[in-house]
Amino acid sequence: MAERNRTPKKPIIFYYLISLVILFVINAVVLPMFMRRQVTEVDYSTFLAALEENRVLEVELSGDGQEIAFIALDRHGQRQTYVTVAMPDPNLLDRLRSSENEIRFSRIRPTQPNPFLTYLFSLIVPALIIIGLGRLFSRQLQTRMGNMMSFGKSSARIYVKAQTGKTFADVAGQDEAKEALMEIVDFLHDPEKYTSIGASLPKGALLVGPPGTGKTLLAQAVAGEAQVPFFSISGSEFVEMFVGLGAAKVRDLFKQAEEKAPCIVFIDEIDTIGKKRDHGGFSGNDEREQTLNQLLTEMDGFDSRKGVVLLAATNRPESLDPALLRPGRFDRRIPVELPDLAGRIAILKVHAAKVAMSPHVDLEAIARSTAGASGADLANVINEAALRAVRMGRSRVEQEDLEESVEVVIAGYQKKNAAISPQEKEIIAYHEIGHALVAAKQSDTAPVHKITIIPRTSGALGYTMQVEEDDRYLLTKEEAFARLAILTGGRAAEELVFNTATTGAANDIEKATRLARAMVTRYGMSDKFGMVALETVTNPYLGDDTMPTCSSETAAAVDKAVMELINKAHERAISILKDNMDQLHALARYLLAKETITGEEFMQLLKA
Repeated sequence: MAERNRTPKKPIIFYYLISLVILFVINAVVLPMFMRRQVTEVDYSTFLAALEENRVLEVELSGDGQEIAFIALDRHGQRQTYVTVAMPDPNLLDRLRSSENEIRFSRIRPTQPNPFLTYLFSLIVPALIIIGLGRLFSRQLQTRMGNMMSFGKSSARIYVKAQTGKTFADVAGQDEAKEALMEIVDFLHDPEKYTSIGASLPKGALLVGPPGTGKTLLAQAVAGEAQVPFFSISGSEFVEMFVGLGAAKVRDLFKQAEEKAPCIVFIDEIDTIGKKRDHGGFSGNDEREQTLNQLLTEMDGFDSRKGVVLLAATNRPESLDPALLRPGRFDRRIPVELPDLAGRIAILKVHAAKVAMSPHVDLEAIARSTAGASGADLANVINEAALRAVRMGRSRVEQEDLEESVEVVIAGYQKKNAAISPQEKEIIAYHEIGHALVAAKQSDTAPVHKITIIPRTSGALGYTMQVEEDDRYLLTKEEAFARLAILTGGRAAEELVFNTATTGAANDIEKATRLARAMVTRYGMSDKFGMVALETVTNPYLGDDTMPTCSSETAAAVDKAVMELINKAHERAISILKDNMDQLHALARYLLAKETITGEEFMQLLKA
């Protein structure tokens, strides 16, 4: 649904101009209209006729005798004010005095003001306009200036008692992390048990792990279990434009925390302000560095016996300053890793409890097919399955919804309108069967779970899914080489059947190169280099970025060893496919007709 276009806010001068125009109209048009009597000019004969009919009530003669103003009743009996040119008439005064009506001689003021209307339009209305403009101006000023008027005030969100609504029951798949945090909860519940023996509460605990593993959820659960106030703030909220404000916010945060002790202070993404300080240059007065120095000072200064616990989360622990990680500051480093098979099952059960699920759903099968998924990924799988069930008109989530949602999270949605020519579709089918056949003909590989040639929105024209029966924590040299052969199996099938190469193997080549380089530089699986680390992982939680630790000559030799390893795996894939050409053709034709086949179908056809 398209977003509504929001009307941009007008500058304050616009409202001032509009107000001036309104005041001008009131004073120039509206007010005189209410203040002025309506005066009608008539001829002298009309005056005489009204006099004869005894309708004249009041008369005013001008000093020079040239004009007569009079008030008379009109034909409907309403008082009206008239003015006429006086004609020479020496008997006019006698006729006025002899009228049956008692005509009064008075001063008729055509511009006699109305006191109430004068007060209303000249004082009350302008005052209301000025007050409204003042309130509007103050709101716009606060919006534009942000928190400029509250220098040094912490913007931490405070959840009193159990308002986080989270407990350890809401956290699944992180049993080790929960166990490490339970001691903090127990201390906040019964501090005398620890202080009586001389033990003190850890000042800080650092939650470290990949994105989406539940670090923030764990911090909220600790506060919910301990039933204490919970201060939540992001590291980026300490960073300000003006030097010194970040440090002032740190001081204010710890001041508030001591006032509400016992409590928990949670700083998310602490690497924003906790990065290592430079040892050269002119960074001594940097705003981030001053904020970090103030944080270190406050952590040294506050008394943990009061029950103030500092929790922080990051997925870049290698970038933090060593002074922040020493004992006495962040005493504990709690890893929050990706869940294992049992953890994934537990996480799926927690999220599935909030959704109407079919009793025949097998969450264990879904957990097996989502190795390496974080808690956030698994929550997304359940939500995507629920959305698909609604689209299909069902009231409950079925197993096929969950299986499709796994593919949506991994490879994106199906591209139903993708126009692929029959020739390209045939190449894709042989490519995917090449992967699956090489995997099935080797012993050190995971079983094939699904093969499809339906394009996905991620750009994949097809894929072959393998699912391990159990979680694997070690990878042998033989298993790594078998994976290389599987990755090159798609290109090998294209070369054998069509005597060409396509761009469809681009992602396979990238994965194979990354794995082969890791085997040579990090895993010590190269006969030439042996157990020598030639690369180091700079960030294990964000993409496994690596940095070479060897000379340029050695790097060239590494490249050569990587190419030899991939070429050797490619030769194995070609050999396997040549020995099974009949099955390659039969399986490819079957996949072309069906577009998607399961691992069971594949193995039955392979054994036939």
